[in-house]
Amino acid sequence: MVQQLQPTTDDIFYPESDGKPLADNTLQFELITTIKFGLEAQFKDDPNVFVAGDLLWYPVQGQPKINQAPDVMVVIGRPKGHRPSYKTWVEDNLNPQVTFEIASHTNTIKELEEDKLKFYQTHGVEEYYLFDPNRTKLKGWLRSSETLEPIPQMLGWVSPRLGITFDLVESELLLYYPNGEPFATYLEIIELKDIAQQQRDIAQQQRDIAQQQVEQERLEKEQAQEALEQQRLEKAQAQEALELERSRMKALLEQLQAKGINPEDFEL
Repeated sequence: MVQQLQPTTDDIFYPESDGKPLADNTLQFELITTIKFGLEAQFKDDPNVFVAGDLLWYPVQGQPKINQAPDVMVVIGRPKGHRPSYKTWVEDNLNPQVTFEIASHTNTIKELEEDKLKFYQTHGVEEYYLFDPNRTKLKGWLRSSETLEPIPQMLGWVSPRLGITFDLVESELLLYYPNGEPFATYLEIIELKDIAQQQRDIAQQQRDIAQQQVEQERLEKEQAQEALEQQRLEKAQAQEALELERSRMKALLEQLQAKGINPEDFEL
């Protein structure tokens, strides 16, 4: 009789993809990337905050079928870096504390508000946020002991873990950093960079103009100084010529007087 060997946990294959697309439409993709990269920017100086988008999360060793790929997840206490998937037992048994889901037309309420909510509740998620852009619905759940409880009011809500503020303006989801600045899309970031560059260019032009004015004033001052020096020189030369003429006349007078000639006798 042949005994079938059971695979060890090291032999178990954990897929890197669940076969589902990252997003079903451009709006969903834009929201996911804006949240993901906005959170990365917020925690860029903290080496132990890991932010991922659409990454398969395996919370239970040896159970690859137990998985979920949050649109965005945040793990506080784990280093940044690329991963093929997130395995809790490899990551010091730290589960994501915060997850985000952006609904599309293919998602059902049951999938998002029951199945995923139950999964996140079972596996230690502390905050779960769900935004449905098609219905303009923003919901959140916060852990209370063993369960994730609905957040009564999401408008103006501040995430305890992330410090970001949630808001809806004209059906648009807006997230704000702790300093009050809004999360921005990639295009908005580029536009802001362009505006900043234009402002730097204008400031440089103003500095150049100011420097030119300073140089012009310096040149005019030097020219005025040179003109003044020239006037002083001409005056000194004229004075010297006058003194010379006086000396010459005095010498001539002395010569005439030495010969007994009085110039006054020759007055007409």
